[in-house]
Amino acid sequence: MDQDRVMRARVRLLSAERRVFRGPDALGVYRLLTQVEPEVHGSKLAYVLVEAARSYQVRDLPERRLALLEEAVAVASALGEANPYRERMLTRALDARRQELDRHRDA
Repeated sequence: MDQDRVMRARVRLLSAERRVFRGPDALGVYRLLTQVEPEVHGSKLAYVLVEAARSYQVRDLPERRLALLEEAVAVASALGEANPYRERMLTRALDARRQELDRHRDA
């Protein structure tokens, strides 16, 4: 793991002054930090993945939306049972994935 990248990602989080970092770099930051501290950053990664799947950038890319939601489900599922955000994030990711699959079926 490139410790300089990890340090830059941590600085980005600290400078965001929000509970959940958002914006174009959020996915990269949380993906990297979840590799280092999955229980600390995994729930936020799942949250940001669901948000990214709803963004206008992937509005016309149903396969990309579904891939983001599948990743969100996998990340939330991997959180430990004791993680206080696991159930909420897993439910959120599963609901979003179900809605996306329903949309595919109806199309």
